[in-house]
Amino acid sequence: MANTKSAKKRILITGKKTMRNKMIKSRTKTAVKKAVAAIEGGGPQAQAAFINAASLIDKAKTKGVLHKNTAARRKSRLAKMMNKTAQ
Repeated sequence: MANTKSAKKRILITGKKTMRNKMIKSRTKTAVKKAVAAIEGGGPQAQAAFINAASLIDKAKTKGVLHKNTAARRKSRLAKMMNKTAQ
């Protein structure tokens, strides 16, 4: 347990940042799952789902939740799935 005032404050700040990061990660994962399902199912909503997922991945990267290479890899894999089903 923290003893100093600054350590107690850091615990509070870390908790807030952890919650924010969890929210962003969860939102991103959900969008990716929906995009994968839409791509595999085909149909007109696949493109919109892909764009939404790519946008959320970029936002997570910008906010520092995802590493830039991780974000690029996830977007690349989604794009590869999109292109494979488009053929």
